Amino acid sequence: MPAEWAAHERTFISWPVRRSMHYPEDYRRIARGYAALARAIAEFEPVTVIVNPDQAEQLKAEFDEEWIDRLVIAHDDSWVRDNGPTFLIDDFGHRAGVNWRFNAWGEKYHPWDHDNQLARVLLDRLHIRRVDASIVLEGGSIHTDGEGTLLTTEQCLLHPNRNPQLDRGGIEEELKHRLHAEKIIWLKRGLSGDETDGHIDNIACFAAPGKVLIQTCDDPGDENFEITRENLTRLSEATDARGRKLEVIRIPQPPKRFYKGHRLTLSYLNFYLVNGGVILPVFGSEAAASDRKAEAVLRHVFPDRRIRTIDGMGIITEGGNVHCATQQMPADPLR
Repeated sequence: MPAEWAAHERTFISWPVRRSMHYPEDYRRIARGYAALARAIAEFEPVTVIVNPDQAEQLKAEFDEEWIDRLVIAHDDSWVRDNGPTFLIDDFGHRAGVNWRFNAWGEKYHPWDHDNQLARVLLDRLHIRRVDASIVLEGGSIHTDGEGTLLTTEQCLLHPNRNPQLDRGGIEEELKHRLHAEKIIWLKRGLSGDETDGHIDNIACFAAPGKVLIQTCDDPGDENFEITRENLTRLSEATDARGRKLEVIRIPQPPKRFYKGHRLTLSYLNFYLVNGGVILPVFGSEAAASDRKAEAVLRHVFPDRRIRTIDGMGIITEGGNVHCATQQMPADPLR
């Protein structure tokens, strides 16, 4: 599994589906958020929008640029990071994709049959070799340095609503087999209130081999205070697959924000690396100061990339953000 900073051929986004939304009355606003995200990514690399057969006119009304590539595949929800394939490069330079089993984040939302088939259909359409996995897994629950080390959380991968028949050893065996991983670093929990049961892409990620970014909380009254302290301790004690101690870089979390009574899982770590850039969700208003801090940290960490900010409130009310809504396909190394 190549690192996200490896060259991409394109990015996939799935168009939002009104019937599966938490707040279907917000459909037009969310659609505009997805369109803004697609336009931002397209400044750096090609974008393919996966659209349901009955959504073609909706997509045209919200997003009518001629350059956008559309691919009609039935799907139940719009988080292609989680229900799409995990792309691989083999030792001979050929691409493949892992087709994980998908059960809507522990059977939280019905139906999910189209989403469980999306990776298979997409890989077959692309004529890319498919690797069928035996475990339930979402792409947002793992992150790699491209050199054999994976980051994940116990809260998600060991949750009984995914793979109750497997213990940690069984899950590690499947991840190492399918992704050619050599070492897995287990953090304990993800952010408070994260309905994905603690996806890693909201709390920590590799910035380079041996270098990890983590979102932190300094308020002892916030549930995330203890969560991030535990994860910082684990990272400080960890080494990667090459035996390196990790350099840990902190990004302070934005202030709490609620929508219709529910705390939103705001995370700067849900950014997305594109060719030559970083798409960073920012949140404005009372988060303006932390927005600037997050941008400054990423500018320092990625000095050769352009930081492209985007309104993180555009899609967050549906439960995810920039990274959750995207899936990169690595460039073909044989071309």
